[in-house]
Amino acid sequence: MDKIFYLIKRYLPKRLFSSLQPAYHFFLSGLGAALYNHPSENLIVVGVTGTTGKTSSVFLIARTLEAAGYKVGYTSTAMFNDGQKEWLNDKKMTMIGRFFTQKILRQMVKNKCQYAIIETSSEGIKQFRHRFINYDILVFTGLYPEHIESHGGFENYKQAKGKLFAHLKNCQTKYADDYKIVHHPKTELKKLNYSRVKKTIIANYDDDEVNYFLSFWAEQKIGYTCGVHSDKSEELNYNEEIKQSVELIKCGNIDVSGQGTSFDVFLLSDFFATQNKANKMINIKLNLLSDFSAINAMTAVATGLSQDLNLGQIKKGLENVKGITGRLEMINEGQNFTVVVDYAFEPKAVSKLYEAVGLIPHNKIIHVLGSAGGGRDKSRRPILGEIAGRGADYVIVTNEDPYDEDPNVIIEEVSLGVEKEGKTNKKDLFKILDRREAILKALSLASSGDIVLLTGKGSEQAICVARGAKIPWDDRRVAREELLKL
Repeated sequence: MDKIFYLIKRYLPKRLFSSLQPAYHFFLSGLGAALYNHPSENLIVVGVTGTTGKTSSVFLIARTLEAAGYKVGYTSTAMFNDGQKEWLNDKKMTMIGRFFTQKILRQMVKNKCQYAIIETSSEGIKQFRHRFINYDILVFTGLYPEHIESHGGFENYKQAKGKLFAHLKNCQTKYADDYKIVHHPKTELKKLNYSRVKKTIIANYDDDEVNYFLSFWAEQKIGYTCGVHSDKSEELNYNEEIKQSVELIKCGNIDVSGQGTSFDVFLLSDFFATQNKANKMINIKLNLLSDFSAINAMTAVATGLSQDLNLGQIKKGLENVKGITGRLEMINEGQNFTVVVDYAFEPKAVSKLYEAVGLIPHNKIIHVLGSAGGGRDKSRRPILGEIAGRGADYVIVTNEDPYDEDPNVIIEEVSLGVEKEGKTNKKDLFKILDRREAILKALSLASSGDIVLLTGKGSEQAICVARGAKIPWDDRRVAREELLKL
């Protein structure tokens, strides 16, 4: 189907293709839901969206619910889980379209999952992949400029996300028993035997766009705040009408070390405080680096509270997480230096990555990076180069996902930023087209106590090149193979 779509896109006149594309996507989304008998009607569905932190939030929410005894399935940029088996996302897409999402939701129902968590991207929303999913909880992690060229501006990007939240009002009410199993009572009397699954919005209260996302209809609204990434004061300028309707939770006393991240959770609303009786605060110790891990974990805290979990259950689930696939993932083949693979591919995430790895005792930092082609925010390329040029001792710029663009041009555009920070070609800056060769170069430059960063791919399973082709790839596997050769 994807190959047919690519051929249609290539040979149809651009204007005609653009006019037909929305109907095409809408039809296929509806057909997929009908084919698999609308499986989301039988699950409590959590949708996670935002510019960053989506995949980590999906994973942390899943592990929190699982620790409380529920069976959970999910789809994310990194992994798929149907409630019985877990596997890497080899589709090179965040929100898989057409029939895949409905098929895996049907498998979750078959495997007796109570919850489905769906990482929901703006591109997926743009192509109506959300429209035939009955969401119950929507999580907004935050928003900043990304995919701007694809959407035609930040406002369009924000409004694309907003369509998901507008969709919540059209999602039918579900009823669940004490074990969170969805039932379909036929009469009002029978409905009394079950609990109504509240349509809920959970939002990052520190984000500049929080008023927009909390302005949409929901039966319950939860805000989480940490304040560590906002240049605003402690008392933020929230819309007063919205503020009155939000149950607020807060994380504070964030302490990040090489061993992990500790933070306190405070229940600021009377509703959650009553639910947790006298326990209005708890300390959580994550086995994850960076204050951003605490922020991502708050999505799981909020989701857990919305589903009647107490703070003790939430703490247990989060503290059991040892790592997240493709996110600050350490590769160890017995070498005397540290190798870190991370998905970070845009400036803010790469900057946060440098803060995190700075907590690891080290000598030099050697960074392998590139940038995506295919019209994906070209303006960020030199910015990525500048960040690497400032933060690393050696920078190797290489191929990432060129799509139909010339990868050499992309490498040069990233390298401009590196050179701006004083790096010199073939001295502490290397431009290597072949990604395997680039990784080998980085490993060969490393000595005892150094850190090698491989960013932009994480656990992705392919490099996307011209004409829609995909070359099988995994940064982690290649790093292991090359380490064993040293």
